[in-house]
Amino acid sequence: MEFELIDHEYIQLNQLLKLLGLVETGGEANQRIVDGEVKVNNEVEYQKRKKLRKGDIVIFYKKQITIT
Repeated sequence: MEFELIDHEYIQLNQLLKLLGLVETGGEANQRIVDGEVKVNNEVEYQKRKKLRKGDIVIFYKKQITIT
């Protein structure tokens, strides 16, 4: 799966999960991140507002999202 950044330099990790419908609420996104369930560039990411830029790869429950 790809997510294209349009008119923005970055998207925050918690916003991405919610926008793509991978979680139902922002609170759920934050909890999943804090619980270590999300990887960014193959490393567990705990920053809820991690800025994702072009080329970053997010893995969440067997779904891989490439930021383009």
